[in-house]
Amino acid sequence: MASISSICVFCGSSDGRVPSYRRAAEILGTAMAENGIRLIYGGGSIGLMGTTARAVLAAGGAVTGIIPEFLLRREIMLDGVDDFHIVPDMHTRKQMMFERADAFVALPGGIGTLEEVVEQMTWAQLGRHRKPIVLADVEGFWTPLMDLIAHMGAESFIRPGYEVTFRVAARPEDIVPTVLAAAADVPDAALDGDRRAIERL
Repeated sequence: MASISSICVFCGSSDGRVPSYRRAAEILGTAMAENGIRLIYGGGSIGLMGTTARAVLAAGGAVTGIIPEFLLRREIMLDGVDDFHIVPDMHTRKQMMFERADAFVALPGGIGTLEEVVEQMTWAQLGRHRKPIVLADVEGFWTPLMDLIAHMGAESFIRPGYEVTFRVAARPEDIVPTVLAAAADVPDAALDGDRRAIERL
Protein backbone atom coordinates (compact mmCIF):
# COMPACT_ATOMS: atom_id res chain seq x y z
CA MET A 1 0.00 0.00 0.00
CA ALA A 2 1.48 3.32 -1.07
CA SER A 3 1.43 6.29 1.27
CA ILE A 4 0.45 9.64 -0.24
CA SER A 5 2.48 12.59 1.01
CA SER A 6 1.93 14.91 -1.97
CA ILE A 7 -0.69 15.48 -4.67
CA CYS A 8 -0.21 17.45 -7.86
CA VAL A 9 -3.40 19.39 -8.59
CA PHE A 10 -4.04 20.46 -12.17
CA CYS A 11 -6.66 23.20 -12.47
CA GLY A 12 -7.60 26.41 -14.19
CA SER A 13 -6.01 29.83 -13.86
CA SER A 14 -9.55 31.25 -13.83
CA ASP A 15 -12.47 30.54 -11.49
CA GLY A 16 -14.82 29.15 -14.13
CA ARG A 17 -18.49 29.82 -14.64
CA VAL A 18 -20.06 28.42 -11.46
CA PRO A 19 -19.15 29.03 -7.78
CA SER A 20 -19.02 25.30 -7.05
CA TYR A 21 -15.70 25.03 -8.91
CA ARG A 22 -14.06 27.48 -6.51
CA ARG A 23 -15.71 25.80 -3.55
CA ALA A 24 -14.34 22.45 -4.67
CA ALA A 25 -10.83 23.91 -4.77
CA GLU A 26 -11.25 25.24 -1.23
CA ILE A 27 -12.53 21.90 0.08
CA LEU A 28 -9.73 19.98 -1.63
CA GLY A 29 -7.01 22.30 -0.33
CA THR A 30 -8.32 22.13 3.23
CA ALA A 31 -8.62 18.32 3.10
CA MET A 32 -5.07 17.97 1.81
CA ALA A 33 -3.69 20.05 4.68
CA GLU A 34 -5.76 18.15 7.24
CA ASN A 35 -4.32 14.88 5.93
CA GLY A 36 -0.74 16.15 5.90
CA ILE A 37 -0.55 16.05 2.10
CA ARG A 38 1.64 18.60 0.34
CA LEU A 39 0.20 20.44 -2.66
CA ILE A 40 2.26 20.41 -5.85
CA TYR A 41 0.84 22.93 -8.32
CA GLY A 42 1.57 25.46 -11.03
CA GLY A 43 2.59 28.28 -8.69
CA GLY A 44 0.03 30.92 -9.66
CA SER A 45 -2.13 33.07 -7.39
CA ILE A 46 -5.12 33.44 -9.72
CA GLY A 47 -8.11 31.24 -10.52
CA LEU A 48 -8.57 27.78 -9.05
CA MET A 49 -4.79 27.43 -8.77
CA GLY A 50 -4.60 30.28 -6.28
CA THR A 51 -7.74 29.18 -4.45
CA THR A 52 -6.42 25.65 -3.90
CA ALA A 53 -3.03 26.85 -2.68
CA ARG A 54 -4.48 29.47 -0.34
CA ALA A 55 -6.82 26.86 1.16
CA VAL A 56 -3.88 24.53 1.84
CA LEU A 57 -1.89 27.34 3.45
CA ALA A 58 -4.85 28.60 5.49
CA ALA A 59 -5.30 25.12 6.96
CA GLY A 60 -1.61 24.91 7.89
CA GLY A 61 -0.49 22.76 4.98
CA ALA A 62 2.59 22.78 2.76
CA VAL A 63 2.76 23.97 -0.84
CA THR A 64 5.24 23.53 -3.68
CA GLY A 65 4.76 25.92 -6.60
CA ILE A 66 6.45 25.36 -9.96
CA ILE A 67 6.11 28.05 -12.61
CA PRO A 68 7.87 28.75 -15.92
CA GLU A 69 9.61 32.10 -16.08
CA PHE A 70 7.48 33.31 -19.00
CA LEU A 71 4.28 32.88 -16.93
CA LEU A 72 5.43 34.91 -13.93
CA ARG A 73 3.55 38.03 -14.96
CA ARG A 74 0.50 36.24 -16.34
CA GLU A 75 -0.19 33.85 -13.47
CA ILE A 76 1.43 35.90 -10.66
CA MET A 77 3.34 34.03 -7.97
CA LEU A 78 1.51 33.35 -4.71
CA ASP A 79 3.09 34.79 -1.56
CA GLY A 80 3.54 32.43 1.36
CA VAL A 81 4.42 29.31 -0.64
CA ASP A 82 7.16 27.54 1.33
CA ASP A 83 8.78 25.80 -1.66
CA PHE A 84 8.83 27.76 -4.91
CA HIS A 85 10.61 26.98 -8.18
CA ILE A 86 10.97 29.15 -11.28
CA VAL A 87 11.82 26.91 -14.22
CA PRO A 88 12.80 27.64 -17.84
CA ASP A 89 9.90 26.00 -19.66
CA MET A 90 6.68 23.97 -19.49
CA HIS A 91 8.45 20.65 -20.02
CA THR A 92 10.65 21.22 -16.96
CA ARG A 93 7.59 22.27 -14.94
CA LYS A 94 5.67 19.09 -15.78
CA GLN A 95 8.69 16.84 -15.21
CA MET A 96 9.27 18.39 -11.78
CA MET A 97 5.57 18.09 -10.94
CA PHE A 98 5.70 14.40 -11.83
CA GLU A 99 8.80 13.73 -9.78
CA ARG A 100 7.49 15.47 -6.66
CA ALA A 101 3.92 14.15 -6.72
CA ASP A 102 2.60 10.85 -5.39
CA ALA A 103 -0.76 11.32 -7.14
CA PHE A 104 -2.62 13.64 -9.52
CA VAL A 105 -5.99 15.38 -9.23
CA ALA A 106 -7.65 17.34 -12.03
CA LEU A 107 -10.07 20.04 -10.98
CA PRO A 108 -11.97 21.91 -13.71
CA GLY A 109 -9.76 23.90 -16.05
CA GLY A 110 -8.93 24.72 -19.63
CA ILE A 111 -6.69 23.32 -22.36
CA GLY A 112 -3.61 23.40 -20.15
CA THR A 113 -5.33 21.40 -17.42
CA LEU A 114 -6.62 18.92 -19.99
CA GLU A 115 -3.17 18.50 -21.51
CA GLU A 116 -1.53 17.95 -18.13
CA VAL A 117 -3.91 15.27 -16.90
CA VAL A 118 -4.08 13.48 -20.26
CA GLU A 119 -0.29 13.37 -20.35
CA GLN A 120 -0.26 11.59 -16.99
CA MET A 121 -2.95 9.20 -18.26
CA THR A 122 -0.75 8.48 -21.28
CA TRP A 123 2.35 7.82 -19.19
CA ALA A 124 0.34 5.46 -16.97
CA GLN A 125 -1.17 3.74 -20.03
CA LEU A 126 2.35 3.11 -21.34
CA GLY A 127 3.40 1.62 -18.01
CA ARG A 128 5.66 4.49 -16.96
CA HIS A 129 4.01 5.01 -13.56
CA ARG A 130 1.18 3.79 -11.30
CA LYS A 131 0.48 6.99 -9.42
CA PRO A 132 -3.24 7.52 -8.77
CA ILE A 133 -5.04 9.89 -11.16
CA VAL A 134 -8.38 11.32 -10.02
CA LEU A 135 -10.78 13.44 -12.05
CA ALA A 136 -12.75 15.79 -9.81
CA ASP A 137 -15.97 15.66 -11.81
CA VAL A 138 -17.52 18.74 -10.21
CA GLU A 139 -20.87 19.55 -11.85
CA GLY A 140 -20.07 16.82 -14.41
CA PHE A 141 -17.15 18.87 -15.76
CA TRP A 142 -15.05 15.88 -16.86
CA THR A 143 -17.94 13.75 -18.13
CA PRO A 144 -17.32 14.74 -21.80
CA LEU A 145 -13.70 13.58 -21.47
CA MET A 146 -14.78 10.27 -19.97
CA ASP A 147 -17.29 9.83 -22.77
CA LEU A 148 -14.55 10.51 -25.34
CA ILE A 149 -12.23 7.96 -23.74
CA ALA A 150 -15.03 5.38 -23.79
CA HIS A 151 -15.67 6.24 -27.45
CA MET A 152 -11.97 5.73 -28.27
CA GLY A 153 -12.17 2.29 -26.71
CA ALA A 154 -15.37 1.42 -28.57
CA GLU A 155 -13.69 2.41 -31.83
CA SER A 156 -10.68 0.17 -31.05
CA PHE A 157 -8.19 3.01 -30.61
CA ILE A 158 -7.53 1.90 -27.03
CA ARG A 159 -6.52 -1.75 -27.18
CA PRO A 160 -7.21 -4.36 -24.47
CA GLY A 161 -4.44 -4.25 -21.92
CA TYR A 162 -3.83 -0.54 -22.55
CA GLU A 163 -6.92 0.86 -20.83
CA VAL A 164 -6.72 4.40 -19.51
CA THR A 165 -6.73 4.12 -15.73
CA PHE A 166 -8.16 6.84 -13.52
CA ARG A 167 -10.72 7.29 -10.79
CA VAL A 168 -13.54 9.78 -10.47
CA ALA A 169 -14.78 11.83 -7.52
CA ALA A 170 -18.03 13.68 -8.14
CA ARG A 171 -18.07 15.41 -4.73
CA PRO A 172 -15.16 17.57 -3.52
CA GLU A 173 -15.28 15.82 -0.15
CA ASP A 174 -14.52 12.53 -1.89
CA ILE A 175 -11.38 13.61 -3.74
CA VAL A 176 -8.76 12.90 -1.07
CA PRO A 177 -10.45 9.64 0.07
CA THR A 178 -10.54 8.53 -3.58
CA VAL A 179 -6.81 9.22 -3.97
CA LEU A 180 -6.03 7.31 -0.78
CA ALA A 181 -8.23 4.39 -1.85
CA ALA A 182 -6.45 4.23 -5.21
CA ALA A 183 -3.08 4.25 -3.46
CA ALA A 184 -4.08 1.18 -1.46
CA ASP A 185 -3.69 -0.87 -4.65
CA VAL A 186 -0.21 0.45 -5.44
CA PRO A 187 3.12 -0.71 -3.92
CA ASP A 188 5.00 2.16 -2.29
CA ALA A 189 7.97 1.81 -4.66
CA ALA A 190 5.70 2.15 -7.69
CA LEU A 191 5.01 5.81 -6.93
CA ASP A 192 8.44 6.80 -8.23
CA GLY A 193 7.64 5.59 -11.73
CA ASP A 194 10.30 4.98 -14.35
CA ARG A 195 11.77 8.48 -14.42
CA ARG A 196 14.45 7.73 -16.99
CA ALA A 197 11.90 6.24 -19.36
CA ILE A 198 9.62 9.24 -18.91
CA GLU A 199 12.46 11.60 -19.70
CA ARG A 200 12.85 9.79 -23.03
CA LEU A 201 9.15 10.14 -23.95
